[in-house]
Amino acid sequence: MENEMGHAVAEALGDLLKRTLRANLYQALTENIGEGVDEVTYPVLSGLARTGPCSAAELAGEVGLDRSGVSRRASRLEAAGLVRRAPDPDDRRAVLLTLTDQGTETVALMRERLAARIEESLRSWPEGEARSFARNLRRFLDEGPFKEVQ
Repeated sequence: MENEMGHAVAEALGDLLKRTLRANLYQALTENIGEGVDEVTYPVLSGLARTGPCSAAELAGEVGLDRSGVSRRASRLEAAGLVRRAPDPDDRRAVLLTLTDQGTETVALMRERLAARIEESLRSWPEGEARSFARNLRRFLDEGPFKEVQ
C-alpha cells in the first residue's frame, strides 16, 4: 500500500479526534470538580487557559465551536465563578472572556489529572520509549502536517 505509514498515523489521529472519545476523557477529567465544569464546558475552560483573555468569537475558532456555543458555555462557567466577562480595553463594544483565579485553579487541577492519566497509560512502556514518544509527538506537531494550521 502506498503511504502505508501515513495512512496508519492518519487512522490513529482520526480515532484520537473522535468527539465521543474526547467527551469521555473530558468527563473523567471534570468528575467532581465543581459546579459548571463538565465535558461540555471543558473545551471552553481549557481553551481560555491556552489563549488568555479573548472574545467568544476568537475562542470559538480555538475550540471548534461557534460563537453562540462558546457564549452559552461561558455563561455556565461565569455563574460558577470560573470565568468573567469584561470590556475589551481596545474596543469598548467588545467583551473579553477571562479566567478567574478559581478558573485558573480548576484548569490546573484538570491538567494535573490529564498528566496523571497519560503517565499511567505509559507506565507499562519502557521509559526510553515513553520519552521518545513524547519528544517525537512534539516534533510531529511542530514539523508535520499541522504546522501550517497552528
